[in-house]
Amino acid sequence: MTDFAKVLESGVSLLRALPRRSVGVSDARRTAGEWAARHPEIRARLVVDRRPGTPVVDYDLLLDHPDGGTVALTAPPEDGVPWLIDHSTHWAAGYLVSVNDVDVTVPQALTMLRSLSRGDSSPYREIIDQCLLVEATGETEPLSAADLQATADEFRRGRGLHDRESTLVWMAEAGMSGEQFEAYITEIAQRRRFRRDREAELAPGHLAANPGDFARVRAVWVTGEEKVTAGTVSDLLTGLASLGDTGEVTATFATRWEADLPAPLRGTPPGGIVGPVELPDGGFLTGTVLHRSPATDDRETLAAAGRAAFTGWLAERRAAATVEWHWS
Repeated sequence: MTDFAKVLESGVSLLRALPRRSVGVSDARRTAGEWAARHPEIRARLVVDRRPGTPVVDYDLLLDHPDGGTVALTAPPEDGVPWLIDHSTHWAAGYLVSVNDVDVTVPQALTMLRSLSRGDSSPYREIIDQCLLVEATGETEPLSAADLQATADEFRRGRGLHDRESTLVWMAEAGMSGEQFEAYITEIAQRRRFRRDREAELAPGHLAANPGDFARVRAVWVTGEEKVTAGTVSDLLTGLASLGDTGEVTATFATRWEADLPAPLRGTPPGGIVGPVELPDGGFLTGTVLHRSPATDDRETLAAAGRAAFTGWLAERRAAATVEWHWS
């Protein structure tokens, strides 16, 4: 038996002895590294593959052949099918991620990113959030024709699809048939109805627990790269008249919920000057609160409290979720 043949035999024994669970990959790499150090002439490299949707891992060993080229050594311990072929028919081979009991295929994820992106969230978190909403809706009551039509109309308006022709073009670009578009709109309608009902359920309690967040505050503030100083409200307002918005200094005059104000202004009594204070993302803020009205349980305030409560509820679900990406 040649020296290289002995190395191959030893390599097979190595592969068959490596731990097959993802938690053991570090140990497998260390063991393979020690083995490779004993055979430096073949420059062995261990390749690790995690099976989609399972904690099981497979290995290949890449070796330099004495006459040139590379030899890939595979030693599946079960049925003898190499992992590359086995994974091509695995149930999760076409899946991108599993969130708890919800599995998302690559086409489904692309549709989410194309149609549901909010812009204030990473694509990874948005996909997870959509999965959590799918899981939460579960078995729901049938949607009315009016619900479906309203969802479809809102969907089209949001994407500038104002006529049948533009809608058909969008469907063609998305690779959707009429039946698939109807199913897609139905899913969106179910998630929106769930969110609307959940927000209405959570709103009163959230408002009662956090009344300060929903005071209506009239405020004015200036942000920019340069510090703006003012001793009184009058000084600030007089200075704003000449500042405008130059791209370097921005003046904002608005009514906001307390929780939506820039952090330095929250809780500031009317008439008090804040700043200039340095902002976390750079630049400075100087501002004042002109008027504050305590929170009430009117429709607009309850709607805002419901949105905030739902955001918190979803964050808790996300933190507790079991998330497995299938791209490694």
